[in-house]
Amino acid sequence: MTENIRLAIQGIWGHKLRSLLTMLGIIIGIAAIITIVSTIQGTNEQIKENLIGAGNNVVTVQLNQDGHAYDLSWNDIPQGVRTITEDTRRELAEIRGVEQVSLYYSRNYADSVYYLNTQYNGEVFGIDPYYLAVYGLQVKSGRGFTQKDYDNCRKVALVDTNAVRNLFGGDNPVGENLEMNGDVFTVVGVVALSEEFAPSIQNMQDYQMYMNTSSGAIYLPGTTWPTAYRFDEPQSVAIKVENTDTMTSVGQEAAKLLTQNQIVNPDSSKFDYRSQDMLEQAEQLQKMSESTNTQLIWIASISLLVGGIGVMNIMLVSVTERTGEIGLKKAIGAKKKRILLQFLTESAVLTSLGGLVGVVTGVIMAQLISSVVQIPVSISLPAIAVAVVFSTLIGVVFGMLPAIQAANLNPIEALRRE
Repeated sequence: MTENIRLAIQGIWGHKLRSLLTMLGIIIGIAAIITIVSTIQGTNEQIKENLIGAGNNVVTVQLNQDGHAYDLSWNDIPQGVRTITEDTRRELAEIRGVEQVSLYYSRNYADSVYYLNTQYNGEVFGIDPYYLAVYGLQVKSGRGFTQKDYDNCRKVALVDTNAVRNLFGGDNPVGENLEMNGDVFTVVGVVALSEEFAPSIQNMQDYQMYMNTSSGAIYLPGTTWPTAYRFDEPQSVAIKVENTDTMTSVGQEAAKLLTQNQIVNPDSSKFDYRSQDMLEQAEQLQKMSESTNTQLIWIASISLLVGGIGVMNIMLVSVTERTGEIGLKKAIGAKKKRILLQFLTESAVLTSLGGLVGVVTGVIMAQLISSVVQIPVSISLPAIAVAVVFSTLIGVVFGMLPAIQAANLNPIEALRRE
């Protein structure tokens, strides 16, 4: 085999221009596939990073009615749904892969919330003591909620940095009062993510997807929620998991547990709990992206087919050119297998070199595309390995016919033809 590879390299080097032109289809096909795969993976990682954020591996589990999230902003308190107890929260925390669990109330678009004469239209949450840790929020100024705030149902509030900017004009809000449905809540602190994260915004669609909470958020102690809103509202659950890969499975298990525990008649009720995690949304967007790019990969594969045909053509020419050599080798005792392996090896080496050049070209093209149009790329080592192996297989498959033709030459006729 080593001798066959050496002879193949000598043959390729002896006809450099012809070999390069023969490899061109393989080079273009492999380069195109590597570029597309690198772009797909880079885009998918960017989608995942944008949606999940700076390491906040949080799954939310919410009450649903007939398959849709039950919005308490517009609906009455649902019948046949129990409020979640501390015992249930601890049971959720025991699910494998869970780090911490928080119970919270929410309004996505709050109304009747004012600071002086400015109306607030962002989100309002009624949170328990675990909420800030689950979402990776830290107090940047002022103070957080104390146990006495919860025990005594104090009318205090926290705001995030977006609310500071949009509602308070960037001024320090600590000590200021917010009017919420006729009650007055005093801002005691400002919170923000412990790890700053900004998603990559390339167009208006990205803006609408990632920046839907730009108005900010206001947080109240969960025990004071009935003061501003209503008693006995069902809570939602936020679950921080150990890593992003377990988000979907943990969310499904938690939703099943809550449906069984919190719904009075789970088998006949129109209500149930369902999980919503950013990883699942990321995977849906990735599938949409991959379906389009898979078509591009198939189109690029046509170049490999053309390259394979070119390899078969040049190997047939090589067999014709080396008829005398083949006849001489067979005359001195070379077997069919030896001739077959020699030509197959030459074909495989030719396409393997084309595959390697294509991989290098594809990596360079991917980096150029990334720098020019700001599309993230991620070089896939498995894809590179598969590309090289596939290019070798092309050489074996398309080199088979010329190799068989060479192996079957009659030595007497070959020498006579020469």
